[in-house]
Formats: sequence, C-alpha cells, structure tokens
Amino acid sequence: MTSSALYEIPLTLIDGTKTTFGAFRGKTVLIVNVASKCGFTPQYAGLEALYQRYADEGLVVLGLPSNQFMGQEPGTDDDIAQFCGMTYGVTFPMTTKVDVRGKHQHPLYAELTKFKHGLLPGLIKWNFEKFLVTPTGEVVDRFASTVEPESTEILDAIDKVLATKAA
Repeated sequence: MTSSALYEIPLTLIDGTKTTFGAFRGKTVLIVNVASKCGFTPQYAGLEALYQRYADEGLVVLGLPSNQFMGQEPGTDDDIAQFCGMTYGVTFPMTTKVDVRGKHQHPLYAELTKFKHGLLPGLIKWNFEKFLVTPTGEVVDRFASTVEPESTEILDAIDKVLATKAA
C-alpha cells in the first residue's frame, strides 16, 4: 500500500470524531492496540510518557482499543476513555474499539500486519503490540507486547525516525 492510501484509511476517535489516518501525515506515529484489563495495561503510563517526551518533535502515540484477546477491553468507548484518563493520565489520541484481526479487521491493521519483522510477521498476537510509522507513512518497525514503551529498543527506533525527519 502506498503511504497516500494509508492516509486515506478512516478512523473514528474515541470521542466519536470521524477522521482518517491522514490526520497524522507528517508525524511519526507509534500505533498500539490497547486493552484496559490486560497484564500489559500498565504500559499506558510508558506510552503517555513517550507522547509527552516526543510530542514537540512530532511523535504521536495512537491507541486502538480491542477486545479480541480474552475479553480484556469489555467497556464502552466512554468507559475506556475515562479509565485511561483517570488511571494513567492518557492524553494521546485513541480510537473507538476495533478488531485488529479476523473477518472484521480494521483496515489500518490489515495494512500494518503486512509489515514483516523478525518473529512478528502477520497476525497481531496480543494486546499492546506496537508499530512505528514514519512521517511519510512508511511502517518501519514492529514491537512485541513485551517490549516496554520506554525501552531502549523503542527509544532508538523513534530517535532514528525523528533524526531522519530533521535531516
């Protein structure tokens, strides 16, 4: 898929606002499928810290809640937004609940999962998998759920993309 087509993919933000991935054109985006009742849920704190640390340099963290893994995101969009804001102080953009795999897979994940990286080709395996997208819409990295948001691996990848943008 071309980056221009990636930018045409529709998104509905958690507050109901209709947009497209194109709203993030020119930004470095870390896309994460999230859940409120998962062992990895505390990663919200690290994701928010990343967002705060790099927002002025053009990083956006984009959370897409999904209830596809053991029902770990059972709430409504309002429940999710309230939980994330009150529990983790989340200010980064989030979408309404989506399917990240299967027959009703969101188009964004249909494209993201085409990116092959090491042990993570294809299907989303669990909550809190992360994809890094450049300001021109190229998927350049994928991280397992176990990779913490503020890990050296993710920080180095973000720094590399941001340095390329600045050059």
